[in-house]
Amino acid sequence: MFKKIMTFLFVSMFLFGSLTPLCADEATLQKQIDSLKSALPKFAIPMREVGDRFQNMYFAAKGGNWGLAAYMSKYMNGSMNPAMVTKPAEYESWKSFYTETFAPVNKAISAEDFKAFEKEYNTVIDSCNGCHAGMGYGFIKLKKLSEPADSGIDYGLKSKAADVPK
Repeated sequence: MFKKIMTFLFVSMFLFGSLTPLCADEATLQKQIDSLKSALPKFAIPMREVGDRFQNMYFAAKGGNWGLAAYMSKYMNGSMNPAMVTKPAEYESWKSFYTETFAPVNKAISAEDFKAFEKEYNTVIDSCNGCHAGMGYGFIKLKKLSEPADSGIDYGLKSKAADVPK
């Protein structure tokens, strides 16, 4: 999805760039760029995808579908890419969270170790709730679901974490 968004932005900027002589001034061009930027998801929409993938990841790991757990982690992280443009300060917080706080979850997925995964997953839930509160979103409290966010996936399909294409 990120590649599609970035392609759209680059094509749009190229088209607008080639139309620059037709623009009355830089302010008009900036308005067009701002309009494109405003069409991108900010933080809440990608975060919704993060939440669903995070929940699904638990059930994948629990079912021994380590490839799906790794896939959910990879695309959970990628779903936040629009925030690089729309909310750069918040994106830096996300990037730090994923590369540092979330790293033990990814390590447990790679090791296909459910006991370690569950421990680290629960630690991340606490970290998420602390971050939400620290950013003024204390009314968003994450909890582990009793069933996956997406019921249309076979979480018990046995796979390896290394099965996910790079």
